[in-house]
Amino acid sequence: MTPPAGLRPGTAAAWMLAAGLMFAFMDAGMKWLSDHYPPFQVATLRSLSALPLVAVWIVARGRGGSLLRVHWPLHVLRGLLSVGMMVGFVYGLARMPLSTAYAIVFVAPLMITALAVPLLGEKVGPRRWTAICVGLAGVLVVLRPTGDGVATAAGLVVVAAALCYSIAAITVRKLALRDSPEAMVFWFLVLLGVFAGAVAAFDWRPVQAGHLWVIGVVGVSGALGQVALTHAFRFGEASQIAPLEYAALLWVVLLDLAVWQTLPDAMTWLGAAIIVASGLYLIRRERAVGGARDSGIAQTPPP
Repeated sequence: MTPPAGLRPGTAAAWMLAAGLMFAFMDAGMKWLSDHYPPFQVATLRSLSALPLVAVWIVARGRGGSLLRVHWPLHVLRGLLSVGMMVGFVYGLARMPLSTAYAIVFVAPLMITALAVPLLGEKVGPRRWTAICVGLAGVLVVLRPTGDGVATAAGLVVVAAALCYSIAAITVRKLALRDSPEAMVFWFLVLLGVFAGAVAAFDWRPVQAGHLWVIGVVGVSGALGQVALTHAFRFGEASQIAPLEYAALLWVVLLDLAVWQTLPDAMTWLGAAIIVASGLYLIRRERAVGGARDSGIAQTPPP
């Protein structure tokens, strides 16, 4: 079947895989920095290192004028949620393998679907609710609250970070209806830097010269990842490229092995598999629901 005009599935897939790789490098850099700086400072450095590059990208696209025509209350709310997401994730990265933190955060798409019911008034049928519950059970497998898992403060904080990310994603759905993608990226970084920096100032540690290259990696990979993600959604349909997000787990496993000489244990692999399988099923159901709506097959979306 010929894709709709303007869509290039192969190109979109390549961009999505590249975005996952770039964000994996960014998160690995933040994990390395978390051994030397407090979480709020790492979040601030993540913002400040990427912001100049994103600003250049926006100006090069001639989109600077779109930065001021925005819905400020939602941007501020997203900024506050982003601080909770970033700080919680960095706190977890300092205390667990990168791949384990990713496995937990992958529950976010399931949370987004569940939160869309009360926050956006969307309807979710029994099969999608089942996928959500199964995915949450996968998180419990990773955390292992009754065993030797990571259900410590770190594991629970990463779950909270995933929840912040999910609520922030709901705000993005609303912002996307009125604000430009460039404005959403730019103000995300600005507000993250302002809010996290305000807290970090009370416990700011001097940045060591030997760490500047890692901060540079975080900034460049974060900016390139955002650009790649933008191109992925430009050339492909969300329902087709979203599953490739899970390929990032492969990147972080390889980084864990190469940098920290660690691999997930069997229970983490099992929990991650459950979470990813639930997410992929949910994406398939979302696509089926969208297809039914578009074709007029059903008056109400299937579960």
